[in-house]
Amino acid sequence: MAGVYRFSFGPWNIHTGSDPFGPAVRDEFSFAEKLEFYKKLGFEGVQFHDDDVVASADDPWSKQEAEAKKVRRLLDERGLTAEFVAPRLWEHTLGIDGSITSNSAKARQYALERSKRAVDIAHLVGARNIVLWPAREGTYLREAKDPVASVARIVEWMNALLEHSKDIRILGEMKPNEPMDQAYLPTVGHFLGLAAFTVDPARVGALIESAHSILAGLDPSDDMAYALYQKKLWSVHLNDQNGLKFDEDKSFGVVDLRRAFNQVWVLERNNYGQNGEFVGLDVKALRTQVKEKSTRHLSNSREIFLRLVDLVRSLDVKKVDELRAARDYEELDLLIVNHLMGR
Repeated sequence: MAGVYRFSFGPWNIHTGSDPFGPAVRDEFSFAEKLEFYKKLGFEGVQFHDDDVVASADDPWSKQEAEAKKVRRLLDERGLTAEFVAPRLWEHTLGIDGSITSNSAKARQYALERSKRAVDIAHLVGARNIVLWPAREGTYLREAKDPVASVARIVEWMNALLEHSKDIRILGEMKPNEPMDQAYLPTVGHFLGLAAFTVDPARVGALIESAHSILAGLDPSDDMAYALYQKKLWSVHLNDQNGLKFDEDKSFGVVDLRRAFNQVWVLERNNYGQNGEFVGLDVKALRTQVKEKSTRHLSNSREIFLRLVDLVRSLDVKKVDELRAARDYEELDLLIVNHLMGR
């Protein structure tokens, strides 16, 4: 069955051009201006951190509630859907040593209370998915934390959220490094293995980002297949990565077109999107791009994805099966490359 695709991105994907080594180079668009770009660019899903919805996650709940309801009205008026809400724990001063796995009980309590509030915000904007990106849930040096206790604390955090609301799902977005040197759950395999120990494993799944798999030395399409087999691939962040450096979030398919093709192939052939899953494009404009053209990376990524869908659908699957059966992988190699070159 052919995939049915809906696209999403986050407000942070239209950004000021800052990177780990330099300041902003473009003026910021307002949140309202960013919302106007969604439908124009062919997107209908909006990804949120908690403090993308509210001015401050530390404000009184009455203020956050009013702000979240206002955002919901803005979405409804534009025919947009909130895909997920993620508590942004890694930028708070209490999260300097991690939040969920911090050695500080005060920091861990803050992380839990803020995460529960993020769930409440998600309900107000109409999102069921809560994304866990465990940014600082690791160490710079191994002796800094108790690793067994740290893994247990991640499970306890998930259990607390699952019990706080019976309607949510938790999507783990794993990454092996940056900003921490070493993460406790570096890959989707680590996370989904741990999901089995939660109070409701059926509500714990994965969001797989291309660059994060690449940074772990893995092929994103294999990570996606691993989660698809378990029926736990509930979102993707497609982008590209130019080697094992910081998380670049380059436009999808611009570095390795064949790697991008294989991601689309595994999604398309396994009916991704049939249950409402979004194709998230977590991409950032090049630092050199002027403000007036700083949304091209989004439209370009969507266009490349859809062109690759056409290539997947037009591939001679019978010939692929014949070459697999004959173990003629050299010919299969040429078949794929020629197909990508339009021959």
